[in-house]
Amino acid sequence: MALHFLLDAGADAAVGDTVALTGPEAHHAAAVRRVRIGEEVTLGDGRGTWLTGEVSASAPREVLVRVRSRRSVAPPERRIILVQALAKGDRDELAVQAATELGVDGIVPWQASRSVSRWDAAKAEKGRLRWESIVREAAKQAHRAWIPTVQPLETTAALAARARDALVLVLEPTAVESLSGLSAPGGDVTPDRRDLVLVVGPEGGIAPEELAVLEAAGARAMRLGETVLRTSTAGPAALAVLNVALRRW
Repeated sequence: MALHFLLDAGADAAVGDTVALTGPEAHHAAAVRRVRIGEEVTLGDGRGTWLTGEVSASAPREVLVRVRSRRSVAPPERRIILVQALAKGDRDELAVQAATELGVDGIVPWQASRSVSRWDAAKAEKGRLRWESIVREAAKQAHRAWIPTVQPLETTAALAARARDALVLVLEPTAVESLSGLSAPGGDVTPDRRDLVLVVGPEGGIAPEELAVLEAAGARAMRLGETVLRTSTAGPAALAVLNVALRRW
């Protein structure tokens, strides 16, 4: 499979045009991946533009690609959003990375009451930008035409409000309903055309009072199986189930 790189400019290029990779992306292509003249690569802007071309010049400061074909990839009609609770260490970042590779369409950091990691006002934007960088690199590695958005940090109240317009599924190991049953033929996932919001709690799980607030707003508690997954694996595991149910896979 051809190497894939992200464009900061030149997404409007037509077949026969030459586009340039510059800055860190050029360095990555030329010095790290060592692309060669004549090698086929793909380029994208993260917003649906997909170019295929041939490298015509390769240097750490600029890589030139002659466009041979272009197409536009439509966004999914129905988005899957991951609400990931802040977690200690790099567990929340691992979840964000894997979810991006598995096709999530948007990510929301959540300050749950049991989150060990805390983002105050000064850290919130820095943390969001860190997650955005992780998403960008994971989307590039996965050859995704659309890069998921990373939204600002949310509170439980803001999260509950999402249930007005989306199907909010809270991953909870003690829940009666199972995600596999919901997504099976005849289940509720397929006919419901609203966006899907997956909510993953921190270490120690979602506090009972938070779960009560979410369910009162219309969210549904769902279990994945008989075991308890880490916060870093629950979201990606649920995404795999939904990818099959929605026929993305």
